[in-house]
Amino acid sequence: MARYIIKRILYLIPVLIGVTLLVFFIMHLAPGNAAQIILGENATPDQIAALEKEMGLDQPVIVQYLRYLGGLLHGNLGNSYATGTSVTTEIMARFPYTVRLTFVAAVFSIILALPLGIIAAVRQNTWVDSASMVFSLIGVSMPIFWLALMLILVFSLKLGWFPVYGADSWKSIILPAVSLGFMNMASIARTTRSSMVETIRQDYIRTAYSKGLNEREVIMKHAFPNGMLPTITVIGLEIGQMLGGSVLTETVFAWPGVGRLLIQSINGRDTPTVMGCIILMTISFALVNLIVDLLYGVFDPRVRTMYR
Repeated sequence: MARYIIKRILYLIPVLIGVTLLVFFIMHLAPGNAAQIILGENATPDQIAALEKEMGLDQPVIVQYLRYLGGLLHGNLGNSYATGTSVTTEIMARFPYTVRLTFVAAVFSIILALPLGIIAAVRQNTWVDSASMVFSLIGVSMPIFWLALMLILVFSLKLGWFPVYGADSWKSIILPAVSLGFMNMASIARTTRSSMVETIRQDYIRTAYSKGLNEREVIMKHAFPNGMLPTITVIGLEIGQMLGGSVLTETVFAWPGVGRLLIQSINGRDTPTVMGCIILMTISFALVNLIVDLLYGVFDPRVRTMYR
């Protein structure tokens, strides 16, 4: 098990290098000039050239990247072009907000999705199954920014129950979490339904019924644990994406998380901060996937033999 975990972590190193290389050159090709954005539209060419030299932006892009990579290998993400503060400090101030939003959204989606998927599978080809899948299809198809705007319109502007934006109180997280979790809930419910339909057709499920076990015991003790592997995969992917920064949700609700910081940094051509956000997203996604792989062994004893 330890050898497997170490191997997965080592695989992350070339992935990080490839991601940073790609993002760095994309940021270099993007239109705009970081020095001019910092100084404003009234800056003279001499002032822009002087700031570029001070920031090292006058050097070839490969030199800039190697210098950045050297700092990264020493744990230094650099300083923000916009604020001059450490990128690590900027990100760590925002990351707890993203973690909080991810946790609430994940709990919301899982609590709704698992019962919905299980009931749809058990009542397959009935109106309950059809209604559940139509509801899930709506969730998968609905643009998240549109749902966020509708939630603001109804529950903030019309009813006044929740704040429109910000993170000032516990109420502030409700609408962003519902908006983010609804789409994930739909994906998890559809996956749960598909895996459970396949599982309840297996011979050992019929054997469990033949032993006199009631439906609830068969579903929850036998079918559900064995049908959870695809669902765990989807849940892990969704959590990894949310931890990486829910860009649209955080932007619409002005939630002070990593996703909003990323958008602000892209608009300001703040390359070090963009790179730091992308690195955090990559690491978060990789670690969540590692945890998901390890959870396979909890639900399926056959998987545990692969780690030995």
